[in-house]
Amino acid sequence: MTFAGHDPTGGAGIQADIETLASHDCHAAAVITALTVQDTQDVARFTALEAEAVTAQAEAVLADMPVCAFKIGMLGSAANARAIHNILQQYPDIPLVLDPVLASGSGTRLGDPQLLDAISTLLLPRATVVTPNSPEARALAPQAKTLDECAVSLLAEGAEFVLITGTHEDAPHVVNSLYQGDQLLETFTWERLPHSYHGSGCTLAASITAMMARGLDPFHAISEAQEFTWNALQAGYRPGKGQHLPDRMFWTKADA
Repeated sequence: MTFAGHDPTGGAGIQADIETLASHDCHAAAVITALTVQDTQDVARFTALEAEAVTAQAEAVLADMPVCAFKIGMLGSAANARAIHNILQQYPDIPLVLDPVLASGSGTRLGDPQLLDAISTLLLPRATVVTPNSPEARALAPQAKTLDECAVSLLAEGAEFVLITGTHEDAPHVVNSLYQGDQLLETFTWERLPHSYHGSGCTLAASITAMMARGLDPFHAISEAQEFTWNALQAGYRPGKGQHLPDRMFWTKADA
């Protein structure tokens, strides 16, 4: 089950999750948290759904079919974070991947002022894996001086694994850092691709979720999902005037 906003470009949000989950032979139960007006360049505005509507969507599905993993993306409001927290409390044994979406790629804030605190206090303690990019990690741990300290802070909030992605860092390669306990567990180095991509974080988090839903332990799910995401980005395309979109169906191509 994925909780995410609707992106009319199809590049990020709920459609990115559905495509990614389907690519891993998983069925996506999609709960919409927000509607957005955006293109491949920027988000013009968004409307968070009422928390009652988010709860009703999730409860209807959960009463009808088994769910193997939860994934959270854009929330839009602290009220939605609280509503999802209440749902998660009823399913403590189902793993959760939290992609703490706080802003668009251009910096447009995608939530109310209370959202950051709600994520920290309600959702981080429940998360199996948290996948912030470096700006999101710094926002969630503002007192930390380094990304290592950011990760330790998020782990101290209760997250089991923290994967900080390095796409926003000024470095020749993308270095993603995985933490567990209170220390760095592993670093993953990837070739930096030449374009800017819309939906890469959604793809990564959804891929981890799918791998865990299919039975992989978090470490191997995180490792495998990065490879899937890099391949989707490498095969990406530019349908509009802004960022490239990942091709999450790259594996269907004859030369894949």
